[in-house]
Amino acid sequence: MIVYGLINSAVLALMALGFDLTFGISGVANFTYGAIYVVAGFLTWSLIHQVGLPFVLAALITIVAIGIGGVYMYRLILKRIRGLVVSEVIATFGVGLILLELLRYIGFIGFEYSLPVLIKGSVEILDAYVDVQRLLIIGFGVLLIAGLYFFTHYTKIGLAFRGIAQEEHTSLAVGINPDRIASLSMGFGSALAALAAIVILPLGTITIDGGYDVLINALSVCIVGGLGSTFGVIIASFIIGYAQTLTAMYLSPQGIMIVSLCAILIILTVKPSGLLGHQKELEERV
Repeated sequence: MIVYGLINSAVLALMALGFDLTFGISGVANFTYGAIYVVAGFLTWSLIHQVGLPFVLAALITIVAIGIGGVYMYRLILKRIRGLVVSEVIATFGVGLILLELLRYIGFIGFEYSLPVLIKGSVEILDAYVDVQRLLIIGFGVLLIAGLYFFTHYTKIGLAFRGIAQEEHTSLAVGINPDRIASLSMGFGSALAALAAIVILPLGTITIDGGYDVLINALSVCIVGGLGSTFGVIIASFIIGYAQTLTAMYLSPQGIMIVSLCAILIILTVKPSGLLGHQKELEERV
């Protein structure tokens, strides 16, 4: 329980960081997030099996392509409706539905769609046998969190991200373009979703419905932790990750998604801003 709860927590953190980054900087709740995750998986699979590229190169191309796609989605769609929260949700959710159902229409359905693991084998930890790929997920999670901290505190673009997140109007006075930074945050968030897919999907198969599950899990972690709070996301990942593991072990694996949904309902009832969130009004949280 301890080992697999930790792994599940790392998986949830990887799933949620991109969603949290975009919302924390631009204020846009990217409901296309689950679809982006699945598209990244299928794109990587196609580059490997249909184009013949090695896995690492296919993964890098996917992350860059998905990031660019996120930038242009903001510029072509979200830039025109930014600040209209309901319109943003409808637009992003609609684009996500189109992407997922388009993949279904093309025929990406079946158990043959899966990504290769980076390193094969397993190790024994606390009397539990764990795939090396699952240990890599923990490592990627730690490196990603550390990398995001360094990026947002010691790079020019990262400092601009923090400036827009803290006070957009004051950032304008020092020459920071909010739309440019918001589009970059959309790109970075989408690229993080692609990275999460490439690391996590080798544990199973790529499915269309998995996009909806990823969106729900990302939402639950971000809402419980507090939208816009990276530390809150980490704490929420551990809370929900271990709750899901306990549910799967002692009740039923089918109850995992119920845990995420119940977590959303409970936190919105008890503390709508989340554990470490700064938003005060429920309508600001989507």
